[in-house]
Amino acid sequence: MTDQEPQKRYGIRCSLAPDDPMSAPHLLGPDWTAYRWFDTEQQRDADYEDYSREHLYSRRGDKPSVIYTKINR
Repeated sequence: MTDQEPQKRYGIRCSLAPDDPMSAPHLLGPDWTAYRWFDTEQQRDADYEDYSREHLYSRRGDKPSVIYTKINR
């Protein structure tokens, strides 16, 4: 990010539940996190709802195992 580029303030932190198979040390690991940043709170909230719902091509009843948390900076 350059000095002229404004820092995005609204974000979503993605992490894994401790019992998620992907949190194994040889995969993503127990401390894995990822961040998505947005210009507005409305953009963040819309994506948060989209991330948290059942996936279109998942088996019926499957839920995303990633934990999504709204954050601000």
